[in-house]
Amino acid sequence: MARRYWNTNLEEMLEAGVHFGYGTRKWNPRMAPYIFAKRKGIHITNLTRTVRFLLEACDLVFDAASKEKQLLIVGTKNKAADLVAQAAIRAWCHYVNKKWLGGMLRNWPTTEMKLHKFRDLRTEQKMGGLNHLLKRDTVMLKRQLSRLQTYLGGIKYIMRLPNIVIIVDQQEEYTALRECITLGIPTIYVTDTNSDLDLADISIPSMMTL
Repeated sequence: MARRYWNTNLEEMLEAGVHFGYGTRKWNPRMAPYIFAKRKGIHITNLTRTVRFLLEACDLVFDAASKEKQLLIVGTKNKAADLVAQAAIRAWCHYVNKKWLGGMLRNWPTTEMKLHKFRDLRTEQKMGGLNHLLKRDTVMLKRQLSRLQTYLGGIKYIMRLPNIVIIVDQQEEYTALRECITLGIPTIYVTDTNSDLDLADISIPSMMTL
């Protein structure tokens, strides 16, 4: 994988508080090599290492995108949901930002069936087909469409299992992470000082207070 030059600014990262970790009582000892210091009961991560892993992640994602591989971003915390959707849409990525449905990747044939149903209902709605049904059937199908939009709206155009999954928070998205590990799907995640850096292919030590 070729190395490229990415615009990273340590001063901006410091101003954003990227280096602040969890309280020292909640840390994961596996994060010790990436902790720079302790201040007022909080671990401070080593930003030079954060930048190193961030650059590796940028290279991996760039190479994957240039080969038209499928990228999926997962982040379902309330404060992160809108940012995840905005970032994914700008980057032409698929995303899950409301709730990770257990088995979404592991039981891919079932997910594919739900996606086909979702696409069919969207087409019917756009063509006005739902308006020609009995009222109770219309209400039921619109309710079903709304639910599918909530949970699958960010992956409605995905046609196969993703090649890389970017996870915003290891603790919050542990189920998604385990499915990726089971299926051998490469993962990138942002991890705080209370997480396990070794579970992903590329982990980026950083504050996760979203």
